[in-house]
Amino acid sequence: MKLEFVSYFRVSTDKQGLQGNGIEAQKQAVARYLASMDCELVGSFEEVESGANNKRPQLTTAIQLAKSKKAVLVIAKLDRLSRNAAFLLQLQDSRIDFVACDMPNADKLSVGIIALLAQRERQLISERTTAGLAVAKQRGVVLGNPNPEKSLRKAVAANIKRKQEFAAAALKSIREIQSTGVDTLSRIADCMNQRGEKTPRGGTWTANAVKRVLECAA
Repeated sequence: MKLEFVSYFRVSTDKQGLQGNGIEAQKQAVARYLASMDCELVGSFEEVESGANNKRPQLTTAIQLAKSKKAVLVIAKLDRLSRNAAFLLQLQDSRIDFVACDMPNADKLSVGIIALLAQRERQLISERTTAGLAVAKQRGVVLGNPNPEKSLRKAVAANIKRKQEFAAAALKSIREIQSTGVDTLSRIADCMNQRGEKTPRGGTWTANAVKRVLECAA
């Protein structure tokens, strides 16, 4: 009878994404590990969760399946997940067999120790942050923003100014192109791109983008 495995993959941010390099790298590591033995993958679970979030619905489901199948839970990297005490403690308490591809010899005792160390490190970071803020407050440092409305107005004004400056520069380039006889929006956009000009967001010019600049100047 083949040994059965359930895989679990996690990335901490939406930016990495389930289809991003973080998940793919983990999948490749697990695939290489499983290819070295006669086994069967009976389930695979993925999720995007912050390291500070203790709710792991996909992990819970993976553990439940591993228990019901008497399978081994396989993860790609224990060293990365070791920074997450919640994950490790849940893994330890589940009493299922598991393996980490980067540390295949790690046992449940090792995971328990790593989990406690990770949890203590998070506590120390929180304590140091709190102490630092208290010292800063004693020295008269104003914490937070004493006038958020004023700051917001400044930020809005600065943003408007940047847009106006950009529109003025873009309009100058557009007028130069028009002076050569180029008169359609799409052809002007092509010329702007050929000149290496960028839109406010760093993209390429389109007829609509050119139209918006001209409308603002009207």
